[in-house]
Amino acid sequence: MNSNRQSSNFLNRPPFSNPAQNETKQDLLSSLQGQDPPAETPAPPAEPEAPPAVQDDQKKKLLDSISQLGQTNVPQLESNIYCMSIIGQVEGHIQLPPQNKTTKYEHLIPQLVAAEQNKKIEGVLVVLNTVGGDVEAGLAIAEMVASLSKPVVTLVLGGGHSIGVPIAVAGSYSFIAETATMTIHPIRLTGLVISVPQTFEYLDKMQDRVVSFIARHSKISEEKFRELMLRTGELTRDIGTNVIGADAVKYGLIDEVGGLGKALQKLNELIEKSRNGESVLQ
Repeated sequence: MNSNRQSSNFLNRPPFSNPAQNETKQDLLSSLQGQDPPAETPAPPAEPEAPPAVQDDQKKKLLDSISQLGQTNVPQLESNIYCMSIIGQVEGHIQLPPQNKTTKYEHLIPQLVAAEQNKKIEGVLVVLNTVGGDVEAGLAIAEMVASLSKPVVTLVLGGGHSIGVPIAVAGSYSFIAETATMTIHPIRLTGLVISVPQTFEYLDKMQDRVVSFIARHSKISEEKFRELMLRTGELTRDIGTNVIGADAVKYGLIDEVGGLGKALQKLNELIEKSRNGESVLQ
């Protein structure tokens, strides 16, 4: 009698706020009814959180992508082609103002050396949209591009003016967009110039270097290029010629009119020839 009364009093008690005591009540009720206590359901394992340093690094990469490229996700592709862009003004030994869009030649030369040494890189695509710049820096880049042992295709988008012309013709094959332009004009100096015959001779020799390089790496003759370079009446404040797309091909300066698709197709053809041991003319 006493045991039955205790159990009934226990069952009529209000539930306790302590969860552990509530579990004890459930176990006791089950034992009085001759049942085993219910098995505890294990809680799902919590997902491990990334360390704070990793989270900060991920946030920084995301913000960098947004600020530099304007998007959060950039397509990643393992490719045997290295793409090098020459945008804005070619900066040489003198640093240009910060508001100028520039490409520093000391940044491009190590990239070309790395592409030449990397066995996974089988071809190089050079994309140009430049107004020109430092003459010796542009010639240095052009000589580096021309001396690569791997196939190189150049593509002029927008413009490949002034010293951008030697870079555009330095590859194994060259393309120009239909609306892109190339300005051909004589070399000029800025700053203090000493008015003596030696200054003219220095400029003339530098001009010869540029003209002979272009003639060796394209189908245009030196005479025709000098004619375009010294033409009057076309440029308002200078002598020279502004050549557009198909005209650059007509003069033999560029090999073909085309865009990115044609340039990559041609580069893959040259890579295939290089694999088969065929020589690629540059």
